[in-house]
Amino acid sequence: MAKEVNLVEQMQSMTIDLNSKVLIEKAERDGVETMYKRKLGYKVQCGFGLQGVCCKNCGMGPCRISAKTPRGLCGADEHTIVARNYARMCAGGTAAHSDHARDITHTLALTSKDGGYTIKEPKQLIALANLWGIETEERDIYDIAHEVAYEGLMEFGKPFGVLRFLTNAPQKRQEIWEKYGYEPRAIDREIATVMHSTHVGCAADCESIIDIGIRCSMADGWQGSMIGTQFSDIMFGSPKPVRTEANLNVLEENNVNIILHGHEPTLSEMIVLASELPEMQELAKEVGADGITLSGICCTGNELTMRHGIKIAGDFHQQELAIITGAVEAMIVDVQCIFPALAEVATHYHTKFITTSPKAQITGSTYMEFHEETAIEDAKTMVREAILNFKNRDKSKVLISDLKSEGVVGFSEAEIIGQLNNVVNTQIDEMNTVKPLVDALASGVIRGVVGVVGCNNAKTPSNYKHLTVMKELIKNDYLVVCTGCAHEWMSEKAIAIGTYVVVSGIDTYLGVMPPVGGSSRAVNYLCGGLKEKVGACFHVCEEPHDLAKMIMEDIEAKRPNFEEIYSKNVATNK
Repeated sequence: MAKEVNLVEQMQSMTIDLNSKVLIEKAERDGVETMYKRKLGYKVQCGFGLQGVCCKNCGMGPCRISAKTPRGLCGADEHTIVARNYARMCAGGTAAHSDHARDITHTLALTSKDGGYTIKEPKQLIALANLWGIETEERDIYDIAHEVAYEGLMEFGKPFGVLRFLTNAPQKRQEIWEKYGYEPRAIDREIATVMHSTHVGCAADCESIIDIGIRCSMADGWQGSMIGTQFSDIMFGSPKPVRTEANLNVLEENNVNIILHGHEPTLSEMIVLASELPEMQELAKEVGADGITLSGICCTGNELTMRHGIKIAGDFHQQELAIITGAVEAMIVDVQCIFPALAEVATHYHTKFITTSPKAQITGSTYMEFHEETAIEDAKTMVREAILNFKNRDKSKVLISDLKSEGVVGFSEAEIIGQLNNVVNTQIDEMNTVKPLVDALASGVIRGVVGVVGCNNAKTPSNYKHLTVMKELIKNDYLVVCTGCAHEWMSEKAIAIGTYVVVSGIDTYLGVMPPVGGSSRAVNYLCGGLKEKVGACFHVCEEPHDLAKMIMEDIEAKRPNFEEIYSKNVATNK
C-alpha cells in the first residue's frame, strides 16, 4: 500500500493543477495508465536523442555520435547531424501548421450563401482581396471568396516569387530577410527543400542547413499561420472578448458531455451548430439528460471559447484525465496534439473516442470521417452518437472535480486596437491607435511586453514553469500576452514558431533545451550568431525564476534606445 501511495504522489508531483491531482489518483484506482505514469517509466531518456546526435536518415544507420564514434558512416559529424535534425523539426512543424491552413483554404472555396460554411466577415475578405490585387467592385462576395481561396492555395506551390504576406512586415525587416536569403518562396517548396537537403549525401554544413530550416519556418509564420488565422476569421467571425471558465469541472453531471479536441474549426464549428439543433436537444432529453454540454481541449478549445463562449475542459496534459472523469459521452478529435493513448483510456469507461480525419486515424478509435462537403450531416451523426451513448454511463465511475478557473479570451488584433481607441475616446488615425500602449511603455508604467506561447512539456511539472514566469513578469509591471496553449514548448510546431519569431527580430526564451546540445556550432549559431544577422536569437534557461530575470534584464537593456526613439518621434510629431 505504501508503494501505491508513493506512486500516486510521484505522479501528482508532475502537475500543479489540483483537479489533475484528483483525477490522477482516480486513474490509479481505476487501473488506467496515463501520461504521468508513463513518464515515471522513462527514468533515463536517450542521451543521444536529447543531444540531437542520432541520425537515421539512411539505411546504413542509425549512427550515434560519441567520443568513440565522432562521425556517422557517411562521415557526417555532430554539427551536420544536429543541424539536419533541427531543420527536419522545422519542416515537420511547418507541414502541420500549413496543412491546417490548406484545409481551411479549401473550405473557403466551398463557402456559399445557403451552405454550411458562409462568410461572416465580408469587410475583412474584401480588404485581403484588395491587398492581393483581386478585383472586388460589383462582385458577389462568394465569387471574391473563391478567388481568394484559389490565390491562397497557390501560395503552397506557386513556381515563382516569394510569399505574399511578407509585405506585412516593416520594410527594414523585409530587407534583412532578402539579404540573408530567408524569404520563403512557396510553402510546400520550402518543406521539400528541407527534406531534400537533409537526405543522405546532401547538405553537410551546420549553419547553411539551419538557414534552410529557418526559411522553411518563415513559410509557417508569415504565410501558413496567417492564412489559417485570417481565413478562419473570415468564415467564422473575428474573436471578441468573452468571459469563460476552464478546467475539468466545466463538465456537467446530468448533461451529455461532448469534448472537442484538436485544431480545425471547420469541424468544431459544425459540431456546435449540430448540437444546438432542436432535434438534438430533444434527443438528449429523450435519453434522460438535461441537455448537451460542449467543451474543448487545446486549440479547438480556444477557438470555441473566443467565438461561442464555450468553456475549456483542459489543456494538452489533461486530455486523458477528461475521459477519466467518467462523465464524457464522446471525445471528437481531428488533427494534432491528440494522444494515441486516448483509445485505450476510453475502453475503461463508456466514452466514444471518435477520430474524424484521414490524416489522424488512431487504432482503437471509432472512425467517422468528416467531409466539408457534407459537414452538417456528418456533425449531426457524431453528435447523435454521443447522445445515444449517455445511457451507457456508469454513474459509479463519475468524478467531476470542484475547481474552476475563470478568464477573458478573444483579444484579436482588431479588438485590441478597439480597446485602445476607447482609452483616448476620440477618432484618430490608424497609426495612432496603439498610442495609449506606447505611452505606457515609454513612461515605464509598463516596462515591456512578453508573449508566452507553446505547450506543456512532460519534462517539467505541468503548468509550473510558464505560470512562474508570468507571475514574475506581471508583478514587475510587464504586460504578458498569451497565445496558443501558453505553456513551455514540446512539439515540432513550436520549433518552427520559435524559429520564425527569432528571425522576425524577437528574442525567444525557452524553458526546455531543444535537442541541439550535441553541436557547439548549432548552439552558438542559434543562441548567438543569429543575433548578428537578424537582431535576435534563442535563450535557454530551465529554472523559471532565472528565466524571468533574464527576460526582464534583456528588456531593460533595450529601454534606453526605445525611450530615445520615442522622444524624437514626439518632438517631430510622428
